[in-house]
Amino acid sequence: MKKEAKDWWKKSVVYQIYPKSFNDSNGDGIGDIQGIIERLDYLKTLGVDVIWLSPIYDSPQEDNGYDIRNYQTIFNQYGTMEDFDQLLNEMHQRDMKLVMDLVVNHTSDEHQWFVESKISKDNPYRDYYIWRDGKENGEPPTNWGSIFSGSAWQYDEETKQYYLHLFATKQPDLNWENPKLRSDIYDMMKFWLDKGIDGFRMDVINFISKDPSYPDGIVAEGQLYGDSGPYFVNGPRIHEFLKEMNTEVISNYNVLTVGEMPGASPEDAMVYTDPENKELNMVFTFEHMNFDCVNGDKWNLKPIDLVELKKNFEKWQTSLHEIGWNSLYWNNHDQPRIVSRFGNDQEYRVKSAKMLATCLHMMQGTPYIYQGEEIGMTNVHFETLEDYRDIELLNMYKEKLSLGWSHERIMEAIYTKGRDNARTPMQWDESENGGFTSGTPWIKVNPKYKEINAKAALEDSNSIYYYYQRLIQLRKDVDIITTGRFELVLANDPNIFAYKRIGENETLIILCNFSDQVVGVSNEGIIESVKDASIVITNDEDKDSSRNVLNPYEAVVYSL
Repeated sequence: MKKEAKDWWKKSVVYQIYPKSFNDSNGDGIGDIQGIIERLDYLKTLGVDVIWLSPIYDSPQEDNGYDIRNYQTIFNQYGTMEDFDQLLNEMHQRDMKLVMDLVVNHTSDEHQWFVESKISKDNPYRDYYIWRDGKENGEPPTNWGSIFSGSAWQYDEETKQYYLHLFATKQPDLNWENPKLRSDIYDMMKFWLDKGIDGFRMDVINFISKDPSYPDGIVAEGQLYGDSGPYFVNGPRIHEFLKEMNTEVISNYNVLTVGEMPGASPEDAMVYTDPENKELNMVFTFEHMNFDCVNGDKWNLKPIDLVELKKNFEKWQTSLHEIGWNSLYWNNHDQPRIVSRFGNDQEYRVKSAKMLATCLHMMQGTPYIYQGEEIGMTNVHFETLEDYRDIELLNMYKEKLSLGWSHERIMEAIYTKGRDNARTPMQWDESENGGFTSGTPWIKVNPKYKEINAKAALEDSNSIYYYYQRLIQLRKDVDIITTGRFELVLANDPNIFAYKRIGENETLIILCNFSDQVVGVSNEGIIESVKDASIVITNDEDKDSSRNVLNPYEAVVYSL
């Protein structure tokens, strides 16, 4: 067996599977592990190297598996441990790798640790979670709000204390200050790595260290709760905990690690991902996901400012170059569909989906593709709130109503930014339920499945699927995509995202039109450079010889 390079993940492309919505093999309306196995050849043909699996552990499913009841058993509706072992084996036979979701900021309140923790104040597991007395007037210990709305503290009648839950009430936060807890988590990680998995995507991993003084946050205008972010995001012991995790576990395996890190800046990421520091390979940033909302409130919508977006990518690309490493993504299970968000999901759906893919995949970093992105799946507009399933979205609806938002305004926000946009079932073919299930799907299928589906994409040589296949292959073939430095050009152009990738003997120029208009390229130097350059890839196959304009949603990569 060939020895794997230490940084094999730098040339890899990752595909995220949301198991509940991917493929149902037994007709119960819920995706499962055997369903994933059935579709492995589809992913192998696409060219992806790594599959990241959202949580498949035993769970009450309050937050679709991000509330874990038992870290070392499989959720029964997804299958058994034998099914998992088969999946891992089938993937490795196809030379594909498996990355698991590691959720260790919190558990389910049904986890045995929490069940014990609640029994009494002197239970051995009490200190596995964060318990505090209320204020003298009986209010919660702090004015922190949960990310899923409401207070971040829940009162327990039995022991007369509050426990912290940054997410749902049923997702109590773990107390990383407790070395015994950390040891138990490291043992659990070794259990999976010893099975042969190839890495971890670590859920909100920069939340695990809290400010031990638990101060109140500042309450912004129009908000019900204080801003608690400064007291748990990138907290005081975060680097110590990650280094310990690396020493105790990660360093003994050649695996990929990516930390989901809301609120991490490029300066933070340089520390987290610098190999010298022995923490993580890369992090997921959220900054580029916040330019179509007001003051970081994702539901308070505004149009995307492309100039802001470009400058943010420039910051991340240049900060981490030759220090750490970037992850690259437009979509995941927490984000709406990118073609509906930054593209045009109507007449230019195919063209704009290819443009967005080009823009991202030519940057330095490891690209992540979310299921359905490769066929241009779109946001969904369910008529009634009853058709939605996401706890964040449903809680937000109640909270915004109480703040005076109209039903229409909230529904527009849900149509634009709701997480269920990403969670409708994968559209495999034009048969009922998009070929996802023979039963009743746990959430409705996007009605566009008759025209947008994998079968149609595989039968069309000009489909988005085959365009992604080409982009994935280019990353393997063209070293400059992995190693070259990034230089933003046309920084203030409101329609064109243009940049160079500069290597020792070659330069790539990437031009992407984010608008539905024909746009002139205003930079004489660029026009001159590309006049005789060869085209590496373009989504405008019938492009005429004029290289000083870009057609609507055109993307083109030139090699000099």
